[in-house]
Amino acid sequence: MTALSDVPATNPWLRSLFAWDRAASSFKIPEVAGASFLQIHSYHETAPTPLRGDPFPDNDLSGFGCCSFREADAHVGGDGQLRVLVSGDGKKWESAALIGEKGIDLRDPKLSITPDNRLMMVAGGSVYEGKKLLGRQPRVTFSKDGKEWTPPVRTLTEGEWLWRVTWHDGKAYGISYDASERTSAAAQEAAKTGKAEPGPADWKLKLVASSDGVKYELVTHLDVPGHPNETTLRFLPDGEMVALVRREGGTQNGWIGRSSAPYTSWKWTETKHRVGGPNFIQLPDGSLWAAGRTYPGGTKTAVARMTADGEYEPVLTLKSGGDTSYPGLVWHDNQLWMSFYSSHEGKSAIYLARINVPLAKE
Repeated sequence: MTALSDVPATNPWLRSLFAWDRAASSFKIPEVAGASFLQIHSYHETAPTPLRGDPFPDNDLSGFGCCSFREADAHVGGDGQLRVLVSGDGKKWESAALIGEKGIDLRDPKLSITPDNRLMMVAGGSVYEGKKLLGRQPRVTFSKDGKEWTPPVRTLTEGEWLWRVTWHDGKAYGISYDASERTSAAAQEAAKTGKAEPGPADWKLKLVASSDGVKYELVTHLDVPGHPNETTLRFLPDGEMVALVRREGGTQNGWIGRSSAPYTSWKWTETKHRVGGPNFIQLPDGSLWAAGRTYPGGTKTAVARMTADGEYEPVLTLKSGGDTSYPGLVWHDNQLWMSFYSSHEGKSAIYLARINVPLAKE
């Protein structure tokens, strides 16, 4: 899901924009009202290609809603395809596109809006022999209307995974990682000690930037230990970049980082919580709200209040379970709209939650 703060005021995809004001108050957990839910796609629906497998949703609910996710026979392997749903009101959703590439398992689609007002989708492209992973490389595809998409093209290099991109000042910024490098001695030592030696390393997260969304240049390596991987980047009104990072080594707790341009020097803080499939946005009052998988008591999808200084505190656990998370987020009609997938009802389905979040009074 695309954060409204990432989109220029002239963007025709948007119905409205909000005035952004960075909050300066101390970190407090507000009371979050209950959420309303809508299942927008499931195994049980009749569609041109029935939903099969584990979808990873990402949304832009603006001029019209657009939700993308993976369809496949299984969580691992097969030729995963990317379904795109559209909606004019957030209630009725229709299939607009099905994107595939022969012999490639396309997965984890993430949507953003380019400076020239096209939809951009970044996804993983994996090759399997049965359940054995043979290789992977990110793909990107573009659309002017959410229905017709360009053929997926490769970006970055073999082995990399470009989790999500966020546009800022005409450039797409994202975090790439190579999961196969976590077995290296340096990666294992960093996970064990909780410290990363400065400098480039193949196991580290790479901050990359692109002017066209296809060709990327390295900005810097990020010194985050503990097998870091899935990372969402957002920009504050003053141009500062904030990162929320999933980690699967050491304490496994998520890390939050912040950096000013040119984004080569970072300050990192470890949170007190594990987070899977991390995403976050900034609301009109300047507050940061995140969502992702939470682990205590069994996997669930939860909404959390966070700050750029490293606070992360889940405040609302959604009805979810099993294989779940990968939320899309947008602020729309004075509510936090969130898409996510969950398998708590037996098979994976896409859900849309509208959550009442109290904004700070001016």
